[in-house]
This record gives sequence, structure tokens and C-alpha cells, in this order.
Amino acid sequence: MRLQITLLFLLLPLSLLAQTAGEDSTHAIDEVVVVSRLTQREVIPSQQLKGETLQRLSAQSIADALRYFAGLQLKDYGGVGGIKTVDIRSMGTNHLGVFYDGIELGNAQNGQIDLGQFSLDNVDEITLYNGQKSAIFQPASDFGNAGSVYIRTRRPRFGPGKAYNLCLNAKYGSGDLFNVSTLWEHRLSPAVSVSVNGAFLSSSGRYRFRYRRVTPMGQVAYDTTAVRQNGDIHAERLEANLHGIFSRGYWNAKAYLYNSERGIPGAIVNNVWRRGERQADVNSFFQARFQKDLSDRFSTQWLAKYAYYRTHYINRDTTQLPVDNRYWQQEVYLSTANVCELMRNWSMSLSYDFRWNKLNADTYRFVFPTRFSHLVSLAMALDAHRVRLQGSVLATFVHDILHPRQPMTGGSSGKTLTKLTPALFVDVPLLRPRHSASASLDLRAFVKRSFRMPTFNDLYYTDFGNSSLRPESATQYNLGIVFRRERCQGLLRSWDIQADGYYNTVHDKIIAYPKGQQFRWTMLNLGRVHITGLDVSAAMMLQPFRGLSLSCRLQYTYQDARDVSDPATPYYRDQIPYIPYNSGSAVVSASYMGWSFNYSCIYTGHRYNGQENIRYNHAEPWYTHDVSLQYRFHLGKASLKALVEVNNLLNQQYDVILNYPMPGRNGKIGVEMEI
Repeated sequence: MRLQITLLFLLLPLSLLAQTAGEDSTHAIDEVVVVSRLTQREVIPSQQLKGETLQRLSAQSIADALRYFAGLQLKDYGGVGGIKTVDIRSMGTNHLGVFYDGIELGNAQNGQIDLGQFSLDNVDEITLYNGQKSAIFQPASDFGNAGSVYIRTRRPRFGPGKAYNLCLNAKYGSGDLFNVSTLWEHRLSPAVSVSVNGAFLSSSGRYRFRYRRVTPMGQVAYDTTAVRQNGDIHAERLEANLHGIFSRGYWNAKAYLYNSERGIPGAIVNNVWRRGERQADVNSFFQARFQKDLSDRFSTQWLAKYAYYRTHYINRDTTQLPVDNRYWQQEVYLSTANVCELMRNWSMSLSYDFRWNKLNADTYRFVFPTRFSHLVSLAMALDAHRVRLQGSVLATFVHDILHPRQPMTGGSSGKTLTKLTPALFVDVPLLRPRHSASASLDLRAFVKRSFRMPTFNDLYYTDFGNSSLRPESATQYNLGIVFRRERCQGLLRSWDIQADGYYNTVHDKIIAYPKGQQFRWTMLNLGRVHITGLDVSAAMMLQPFRGLSLSCRLQYTYQDARDVSDPATPYYRDQIPYIPYNSGSAVVSASYMGWSFNYSCIYTGHRYNGQENIRYNHAEPWYTHDVSLQYRFHLGKASLKALVEVNNLLNQQYDVILNYPMPGRNGKIGVEMEI
């Protein structure tokens, strides 16, 4: 059955192409002029990876690409199928909103978006915003996060006289990795296009690692080499899109299906190498978007989404109680955003979001929670000569309803929450560009309040749920500067540098740790955390001579995240777990005559894997070096690209999370064909 589904995913675009190959593909499209509007201008610049830069990275998934952004820390449990989540500026995964083609991905059960499930095969651009996307024309949900990642998938683009595109991609690599994907795009009319993307991923997840542990007295407790077990994965993904444009507006619709079955290798503890945990996921959603300028001063946007997620978790580990549980999540999301330009340099927006979440499970004494969320945002933007301002306030109303099948003892009938969270963004242009090749210098700042609602697992899970748990509240202060110069002449064609210092406070912070089993979590409330940090990023483009282009991206992050909950505890003012003081990355690329070379390095400094900053909990720094070589050439009407990639070139042995060893030196080869 799995083979039949895979063949359907991969052959569907080919069959559609065969039906349309003989059609007339000549269309005339009117010229489109895009004018920057005040409501869509961003006060705070973003970090961005897109196009060829994104495709050259040694990245298998969205999570791997996010490692190259300043201020983000990836939590990776190892291997292709290991769970991968992202922590923003030490505030935690749940404070980061992830938006897929403009609509937020949700997981009311545990709040953890596994970014390893999203491939880069069909992604055009990834953008990171600290605070929020600083443009006021957006849904109310976009105002509610401490940071946001926007993932934009590829939109069909057709050359002169073409009505279709076909792309085939195949890769083979270490750990018996086999990844094949296909993308078909077709222009149905001058205003409507369709795309279908299918992919299959398989890997045994087996890789060699060194297991070495030293006691606090300096004696070697373990030092051996083993092979990672039970890390296999089989996954299929199918995504279909419709895109349409009309007078002063556009619309799109998306259907998404992800089906996977994987082993969870678990932690290496007490010389135990193999675990019996397995997990199967079926994630699906349908979403639609409509946006139109009703006049020169008024625009509206409507969003809708329905999502259904099913998770089957099995644990046959003989050292633990057997588990065989199923979970079903549903979500309905509706949004409207409306913006009006009151004056030439002054605009206002009003947005409303409704979200309904429901979780069912076959576990003992489950309470079957349902959550109703209403969000209303009011935002204003002012663009004066010497300053640009954007302010917003978000009102959030959350109500939980429980439907227990057994009488509750000492529990709660649900939670009701009302929160008001304001934000203010300021940009002061110190140097304005006078022409296309001149420089710009901006001073920026923002202050923002945000919070994250406890998840269903936090509140109502049978083993460890706490129905009286309070939501986390965060306050962010940011001051930064950005310098840019583009379209320069000579060797240095463009360059920019951004630096931001920030101070965050988090109250009632909740920390999630794996509870022996990776699927279940222990929730720990730290009370209060103070975070001081610095993000620096720089990029430059050089052209030594015609045909050769060089690019370089650097980023550095310093984070001091202290637990200041209780002076009586031994870990008072200690660095919170898994947050390094220093981290950074570098990406260097070169392109010449169809050849592309890419080198990337990621560094994570020393940190602690427990609350107390003692020698026993100390984790050593780690780094990886990745290289790749690509060659693009033409064969008839087809464009082909060959790829060779080596990751962790120096065979660094390291853990991102304690006792979850990462792969050593590994590689892959691949070929891509576009027609």
C-alpha cells in the first residue's frame, strides 16, 4: 500500500503533463506595476534565506535551514527522522510562530511544531522576524508571537511560450537515505495556475557514533562506538496549490498531506542502545487566502483553514510499561484583516481571528478538551520624514471546555483567559539612499508584550497535566542598527550588517524535557527568566571578474539566560538548560560557469543540560563543517543539476540534546531535472 501511494505521488504530475503537452501554451499577460504601500512596509528588517542561497545549504528540512539565523537554537534529537524544534532568543519553542504560506501552523496538543516534517524541495523563501512581522496588514494571530518564521513555497513562474514546468529530484545518502520528489506546474489561464508537489523519503536512520562519558571526578565511565538503532523513517508528502490573480487582488488555495511512520531511537542511558518507541503521523490541512484592494485606501484579506492531525504512539520497551495510544487533533481557523490609509502617511488596521481546537485520545481518564480562541488586533502606522512608527494592541480571549468520560477528582472544568498585549516599533533613518547604489543606515527599536497559552498536554495530560498552570508572559526590549549598500560597482557589489541588543523577561516559564520517552514530556515551571542577548549578522556579495560571483553570510549570537525564580534554590541566576552563551554560523558560496560551491559552518558554545551550572551538567562546545558542489548544465530543453554533499566533514561527535548523539561524517548525492 505504501508503495502504491508513493508511485501515485510521483507519477501524478507526469500524467498531467502528458495530457497538456499538446496544448497551445502562448498567452499574453498585461504588465503589472507593484507600488510599495505604507501598510505593507516593514519597520524592522528581517533575516532571510531564499532562492539559490537556500537550495545550496546542506539542509534536508526547514529546521536545518533555520540553524543559519541569528537568535535561533535548534533542538535536534538526531537523524533524518528525529524531532526538530526551534527556540527563539531563549524564550522557548512555543513563543515562535511558524507560518506556512501566510497561515500559522498549530499544535494545540503540545505546541511543538516538528519542522523536520517540512521539506525544502518546494520552498522559495524562509524569513525570520523578531517581535513580529512589522507590517500592520496581517491577521491578528501574527501579532501574538515573540518571533515568527514565514515559509513561502514556490509559486509558478513560466517562461515565454511555456504553459507548464516539470521538476524531478532524487537524492541518495548516508543512513540509506532515499529522497525523491516531483513538482508539476501548469498555467490554466493567464490569471490561474496550478501546482502539485509530491515527495517520498526513506531512511534506515543508522549511523555510527562514539559514546563517551566522564564522571565528575574525571574518570572515563563509558567510551565505545555503536550504531544508532530504531531511527528509521518512511514518509510521503503531497501538496497541491491553486493560484489566481484578478484586478487589484489575488487568491490561493492549498491542500497538504503528510504521512509518516518512524522509529524513535530514544536516549542512550545506562549503556542501553535500542528503544522500542515508534510513532506514526498523518497531518493534513486545507487552507485558502483572498486579498483585494477595494480602493486606493482600503484593503481586505480573508483566510480560512481546516487541519486534521492523527498521531499513533507505541512503546514496546521492555524496561517500561507498554503504551499504545492514538491522538486526533482538529483545528478550524478563520481570519479577516482590514486596513485603511487615513492620510498619506497614516494608516490603521483591524483584524479578527477565530480558532477552534479539539483533541481526542484513547488514553485512560482523558478529558477530551476543546479550545475556543478569539483574537482582535488594532494597529496603526505612521511614516514621517525622520521616523517611522508602528503600534499595535492584541486582545486574546481563550476558553477551554472539557468532556471527561470519567468523573474528575480535584480537576478543573476548563480554563478561561483574557489577555491584552501591546507592541511598539520604531525606525529612525539616519541615512537615506539618494539613488539605487547609495547606502542606508537605520536605527530601530521595539518593545512588546506577548504570552503563550499552556498546551493541552501541559494542562490536561493524565500523567503530568496541571490544570492550574498559568500562561507564560514575555516582555521584549530590542535596540538595533542596520546598514545596507546595494548595486555597487567594482569588486564589492552589495553588503549589509545588522546588530541587535535585546533584553527579555519571561514570567511563569514552562520548560519541556523528554520524560524517558521522547513522545512524552515533563513540564517544569521555572517561574522567571531574564535574558540578555546580542545578534549580529552580515552578508556581502563580490564579483572578482565576469562570470564569477562570491557571497558570504555570517551570524553571531550571544545569550545570557538566567533563572531568577527563587534565591533559595541552588540554581538561582544559573544559565537555563541548553542555551549556549555563544553560537554562530558562516556560509560561503561561489558560482562560476554552471558550477556552485558552498561551505557552511555551525558553532555552538558550551552550555548546561541541567538546571544547576555544575561540572556534571556541563556540555562541551560543538561545531560542524559542511561542503557541497553543484553543476548545472543543459541537455536539449531540459536543465539538469548534479549535487555532491558532505556534512560534518571533520566527523565531530556531539549531542545537541544530552544522550541523543548526532550523526558523524555523512553525505549524499543527487540529481535534479527541470523541463
